Amino acid sequence: MNQPRVIALGFFDGVHLGHGQLLTRCRQEADRLGCRAAALTFDSHPDSLVSGKAVPLLSAPQDRVRLMEELYGIQEVLPIHFDRHMRDMPWEFFLQSVLVEEYHAAALICGHDFRFGARGEGTAARLLEACAKLGIGCAVVPEYRLEGITVSSTYIRTLVAQGEIERANEFLGHPYTLSDRVSHGKKLGSTLGFPTVNLRLKENVLSPAKGVYATKVILENGETHPAVTNVGTRPTVDDGNQLTIEGFILDFQGDLYGQKIQMEFYKYLREERKFPSFAALTAEV
Repeated sequence: MNQPRVIALGFFDGVHLGHGQLLTRCRQEADRLGCRAAALTFDSHPDSLVSGKAVPLLSAPQDRVRLMEELYGIQEVLPIHFDRHMRDMPWEFFLQSVLVEEYHAAALICGHDFRFGARGEGTAARLLEACAKLGIGCAVVPEYRLEGITVSSTYIRTLVAQGEIERANEFLGHPYTLSDRVSHGKKLGSTLGFPTVNLRLKENVLSPAKGVYATKVILENGETHPAVTNVGTRPTVDDGNQLTIEGFILDFQGDLYGQKIQMEFYKYLREERKFPSFAALTAEV
C-alpha cells in the first residue's frame, strides 16, 4: 500500500501507558495529515539477539497488534523480522530504505530513549535532525511516569512475574491478557462442575507468578465470563512439574475446545496449594 503513513516506532511489548503516549500522538498526527496511523514492531525482542538471552514478553505479537488497534486506533501494524541483518543495518539506511521508501513515512513518532540501527547509533536526536533534512515530520515523546515511576515494559514484567497483577494493570492501562486456542486438559472441570479452559503460553511469553487469579474469559463471539484461573502445576491433580494455565469458568455451560479466547487477569487471590480432595478444591473455587 503506497498511502503515506505516520509511523510510531518501538517494540511495544505489553502496549502500556507509555506506549499509549506514542500511539495516541501517532493517531492524532495521522488524522491531521490525512495519513494512515501505523506502528512498526519486530517479531522478536531485539535484546534477545543482541544479548543471546530470550527476553520474556508481556504480549505475543498478535496481542500487541490487537491492543494497538483496539485501544489507540492504530490502523496498520508493520511487523519486521529482527535478525542479524536488521541488527547490523546502519540507522540512516533503515530510515531511508525501509521507513521512507518502503513504508512511505510522512512522519515518525518515537520515544525520548528510542535507539535503532547498528550499535544503537540511531537516536531520537539524530532521527529528528535527519527527518528535518528529508522534509518529513518527526516528534519525540517524553518519558511517561506514574506515581513517580517510569512506565516501562521491564518494570511491568517484574510485577507480573511477582503476581502483582493489579499494579501491573495500572501501568499497562488495561488487563494483563493471554490468548490461545483452547486445548484439552484432564477434563477436571467436568468433574468439578465448572467448564475449564487450558491455555498454552506462546513462545517467550511471560507467565504470571504461580497462584490463583480472578480472571475474565472473552470468547470468539465477544461474550465475557468471570473465571478463576490457576497458574502452576496443579498439585491437587498430579505431582508433575509442567506449568499449566487452567481457567474455571463460573457462569458458562458448553465445550470451548478449539475456540480462540482471551483471558484477562485482574487480581491475585492466593498461592497455589494442594487440597486433600477434589471436594475441597471444588469448595474453594
